[in-house]
Amino acid sequence: MAKTGVASAAEGEGVRCNAPSVPEEPDVGVLKAHASVLSQEQFEELAHLGLRVEEALRLELINGRIREKPIPDGDHAEIIAWLTRLCTQIDAGWWLHVGQGLRVEKYRKGNARPDGCLASSDAFVGQGEWADAEGVLMAVEVTSRDYDTNRRDREEKPKAYAEAGIPVYLIVDPNDATWHVLQLDGRHYVETAKGIFGQEIPMPEPMGFTVRTAGWHPYGGTGGTSA
Repeated sequence: MAKTGVASAAEGEGVRCNAPSVPEEPDVGVLKAHASVLSQEQFEELAHLGLRVEEALRLELINGRIREKPIPDGDHAEIIAWLTRLCTQIDAGWWLHVGQGLRVEKYRKGNARPDGCLASSDAFVGQGEWADAEGVLMAVEVTSRDYDTNRRDREEKPKAYAEAGIPVYLIVDPNDATWHVLQLDGRHYVETAKGIFGQEIPMPEPMGFTVRTAGWHPYGGTGGTSA
């Protein structure tokens, strides 16, 4: 029987999902993606140095391209905090690790920093800045408002996470107040559920619980309505 959790708010190919329109041009200061001539080891050294220069500079290597991960806003942070509280209520041994670097894609040649990855609380002990994705139950991305969010979170990230064997990928889109659940089927994801803020999210195994999103309306756009 599936578990039901109530969060305390104050209490191979990538899968495409319907998405709202986003700006076609990048915001000033956003690093455009470009093909990398670096080896993975060199990229990881570059990413580490970047964090030492500017803590908010979080680089990823996806599909052979270096990308700058957007800085999360307050709504983004609240959704991740909500999910973190829920996961630990369901199982005290779980933790939604925020910003943990993962080696992804085929042969683990890519580097990603999911907004959250659900795993045991000690899953990444001793693994350093970039860890293997083995043991990760779910990757979570909360979409941003930048020009590249659709390609990054709905095309490139699903392919990378699927190839790394992560069982479930949850996309939360505050831009139109929707969510999408993607489940691994072989080496690709299949969208098994979608809905709007206010509707419950049925999380498949290996989680097997329900996320109640009735309190998410303040974090979303105008696309969702009460369920």
